[in-house]
Amino acid sequence: MRYSAPVPDDSATPDPAIQLRGSLLLADPSLRDGIFDHSVVLMAEHSAAAGAFGLILNNPTGRVVGDYLKEPEFAPLSRIPVFNGGPVDREQLTFSAFWWNRKSGLRWAIRISLEDAIKHAHKSGTIVHAFVGHSGWSPGQVEGELRRSAWIKTPPAPELLGAEHDRQLWRSILRQLSPFHRILAEAPTNPVLN
Repeated sequence: MRYSAPVPDDSATPDPAIQLRGSLLLADPSLRDGIFDHSVVLMAEHSAAAGAFGLILNNPTGRVVGDYLKEPEFAPLSRIPVFNGGPVDREQLTFSAFWWNRKSGLRWAIRISLEDAIKHAHKSGTIVHAFVGHSGWSPGQVEGELRRSAWIKTPPAPELLGAEHDRQLWRSILRQLSPFHRILAEAPTNPVLN
């Protein structure tokens, strides 16, 4: 049992002390809620007053931009992989770029134009992905989820950009956090079946 007493629903209480922008949120193994199951979310924006915005980095669709956009202007990005970014605005396909800065860590440009995506795709050390949808939280919602241990917060490491952004990314990051997290990462999806 995870809790010995009911947990109050305090999800509407923003906590200005919690700073998530630039962090990765790894779904707790108990969070088996569809799209967020074993997800790694980059928190691109977060404030107590406005809520939070992020992208799931490890949920590839198995498709590329060229499968969706056949127009000639998209040809330079036709091989860019498409990811499920989250459950919000699933009818939109957007481009985002990610790179590492030695002084300030992981940097990103979210929802960029076609022209900017092409420019970023030609920069060494920068990766460009396309996303269907994004992840969003209303004010206080993600703080409440953190208090209920639905997410594991960690800073991104430089290796993130060189790693495969597939379902194994969750395990790869989690096992590096601590011996306890290594056990969580190696545990079977459904321990009852063992």
